[in-house]
This record gives sequence, C-alpha cells and structure tokens, in this order.
Amino acid sequence: MMRDWPDLRGRLTPHKPLSDLTWLRVGGPADVLVQPADLEDLCRFMARLPGDVPVFPMGVGSNLIVRDGGLRAAVIRLGRGFNGIEVAGNRVTAGAAALDAHVAKRAAEAGVDLTFLRTIPGSIGGAVRMNAGCYGSYVADVLVSARAVTRGGEVITLTPADLNLRYRQSDLPEGCVLVEATFEGPAGDPQALAERMAAQLKKRDETQPTRDRSAGSTFRNPAGFSSTGRDDDVHDLKAWKVIDAAGLRGARLGGAQMSEKHSNFMINTGDATAADLEGLGEQVRKKVYDSSGITLEWEIMRVGEPAPDDAGERHAETTKET
Repeated sequence: MMRDWPDLRGRLTPHKPLSDLTWLRVGGPADVLVQPADLEDLCRFMARLPGDVPVFPMGVGSNLIVRDGGLRAAVIRLGRGFNGIEVAGNRVTAGAAALDAHVAKRAAEAGVDLTFLRTIPGSIGGAVRMNAGCYGSYVADVLVSARAVTRGGEVITLTPADLNLRYRQSDLPEGCVLVEATFEGPAGDPQALAERMAAQLKKRDETQPTRDRSAGSTFRNPAGFSSTGRDDDVHDLKAWKVIDAAGLRGARLGGAQMSEKHSNFMINTGDATAADLEGLGEQVRKKVYDSSGITLEWEIMRVGEPAPDDAGERHAETTKET
C-alpha cells in the first residue's frame, strides 16, 4: 500500500534494498530509508510519522542480517549530521554515526583511553545499544550518558542505569533513535595508546577473516563476557571453542560458511542469501546443543521477513568442506 511519508530535508528513499547497506550484502527492501539532515530534521520526521509505522535505527550494518523479504519499517540511518567527535578533558562526546574506530583514534590523540573501540566494527549508536566490548572492556565501563530521539520526536537523555547495559544487550526504549553518547576514559600517553591499538589491529587481522564479508562474531560467548585478548584468557566457554568441538569450522549452507580462520565468524562467500546465513546459524546452534548441551545465542541481529519462497522450513543439510 502506498503511503505519504512526512517531509524531510535529508533523503527519503521508498523501497530501498538494504543489501547495499549491510556488511554481509544481503537483505530485501525497507518500506522507506530515512536519512535525516540533522537532529532537528530527525525530530520533525519522528513527530510526524504515523504511529502505526515501526521505526528501525540502522548503523553501518556491521552486525546485521536483513531477511530476504525486507523490512516493514521506516529505517533510520544517520549520516554526516550525526558523526561529530568532541573531546573535553577526559570526556569524549560522539555522534551516533561516528565510527567506533574513529572515536578511539580521536580519543587517543587527546590522551584518553578508549582503545577497546578501535577494533569493533560499526558506529557509536550500535556500540551503545549492544554494550559493545572487547579486550575485557565494555561501553558500560566508560559511558556517562546518551541522547536519543523518542518515537514522538522528543530528545531525551539516558543514563547507563536507564539503559541497563549488560553483555551485548541494553534496554533502549522501543522506537528510540540514539543520536549521541558521552564517554569518560582514563588518561593515557597518546603514543602508548596508538601503539596498543596497532597491536590490537595486528592481532585481529591475524585471527579474524577481516577480508571476507562477515558481520563480526556470530554468537555470544556462552560465558557471558567478551575475549580479553590476553595470553592467559580462558577459552573453555568461548563460542568458537564449542563450534569447533562440534566439528563445524568451515561448515556451509549455500553461499554461507563458518569461517575456517575463526569458526565464530559467518561469511558470505559470494552468493549467499539471508536465508542461507540464518539457516546455517540455526543449524550450528542445533548441532552445538546436540554436541555440548550449550545453547548459543545470536550476537548478529536478524530482522525483517523471509522471502516468499523461503517461508517454509529449509531442509538443506550443512556440509563440511574437505
């Protein structure tokens, strides 16, 4: 059904395919893609959007599978009007569209240690929403406050307590769009912080399939915490460990594969559909449970509707390359 969308000074694109906007390069169309020019533009759009239209805030699509049938929602994607980074003392305020890596580098140059953000793919809005973390540090450890636009178009300030940040989760109010976050990090020597980030990048590239189409870690670690990156890190309850134990490193379904380099990374080998990727993930979850009794929880967000041809259950069997 055709719908008249509220006016926008930014860009509004009906029936926008979302495969172009996700790192896995899959996904059907959104009802409308909304790219507001600035905060005022976003507030006005949200206030005038019909109440029956769901809102889905989307960052850079680094941790997302959009199903092949697309998304029945107004997808809000923030751009240049929301990517500023300011440093005042030990506090760093960043727009929700600022990349995590850019925030880490800017902070380090100013002598503020937010280095754990350097290797996290994605933008600050997603990092806050998912309480992103690595090397034993989390957004929850450094977040002072966040600002968001409500479904009714009002700007509100949220504290860490309001968000109830926990492992890979938060309680962001339904329909809210994060627009800014303020962090406070410990002081550090800029050169030492730069060297630490370089070492983290080197280790990441050695252990993760950074050249492939992936969405980062597929499943949360069953232990309930992220990798510390230290040599003495315990690996007993890491997702990759239980996937390996079930013999699923390199497992495939259609164009989807669990990476040979890091078995908790799902990759699009070139022609995967969203159904391939999600189907492989579900088969991995089942086989890991059968093998170890552990139920893996998705870390990648999956949204939208399946394509009509995929509405029924897929029975294709996971295969292992030799």
